Amino acid sequence: MDEAYAIERYEMAAGLLPMRWQKVARQLPDWQKAVAEELRLRAGQPMTALLPEGEVRLEKEIPSQLVTQQDLEQLCDFISGYSRYAVTETLRRGYLTAKGGFRVGICGTAVIRDGVNTNIKGLSSATIRIGRELTGISDELLPKLFEKEQFCSTLILAPPGLGKTTLLRDLIRNLSNGTKEFPAHRVSVVDERGEIAVLYQGVPQTEVGCHTDVLDACPKAIGIPILLRSANPQIIAVDEITQQEDIYAMSAAANCGVRFLATIHAYDLEELKHKPLFRQVLKCHMFEKAVMVRKTDGQRVYEVTELPC
Repeated sequence: MDEAYAIERYEMAAGLLPMRWQKVARQLPDWQKAVAEELRLRAGQPMTALLPEGEVRLEKEIPSQLVTQQDLEQLCDFISGYSRYAVTETLRRGYLTAKGGFRVGICGTAVIRDGVNTNIKGLSSATIRIGRELTGISDELLPKLFEKEQFCSTLILAPPGLGKTTLLRDLIRNLSNGTKEFPAHRVSVVDERGEIAVLYQGVPQTEVGCHTDVLDACPKAIGIPILLRSANPQIIAVDEITQQEDIYAMSAAANCGVRFLATIHAYDLEELKHKPLFRQVLKCHMFEKAVMVRKTDGQRVYEVTELPC
């Protein structure tokens, strides 16, 4: 990743903070800014940055400089455009989406009504995830996912932290825009947690291609039928299959001729075979290929495997 780009993204994330914390965040050396993954604010504690080696405090010289609940309220107000009502749907799910493609996780006191969380008040912490795109990482992989000029439904699997969503997003971009070898496809995305396209006022903040339709903040089981009716997709992309209902909805759509691109938490195919939910994914035979993400000598490696029919 280009270091200047990585630092720029850090600076943009820091710009979301209340003014006094912006100054603190910008004290971090450039080499750490380039690798920082998150900025974390917890009421009553110093602000920290999450680096590859763990969390580090950003201001060691002033022990009294602690995050207050007012800081968290200011952060939330700024990101929501001073309209909490407008972001109620995502806030009740525990996050906000900021311009530039940044996701901000929010913790506090849940407001439960009829067994459903309707809001979060009394904010206690916030986590700004410093999203960085890796455009082009799927360029060499994409041809391996086609057979006879037809995209094969593909499952991306890896343990947490190895970039499944990043790879998924770049594959969506390539499929949507088309390449020299393959035509553009109509791709529909159920972005349940707002991490793929990162919509802000209806506009994707990440590169997901020019023929991509996004349904944001919607459960996959509900969103897939909606997209079938409204967007006429050739490919539907989803992140992190976690529930039986997801599989039912995908299976029904696959019977309508739609291809799928999805991710799932698993170390390898053996783990897929030994966990009930994962076994169901294989049993439905809706996926033809699997991409396993591994890390070798600090570099991500993508291994394509044919799935049994």
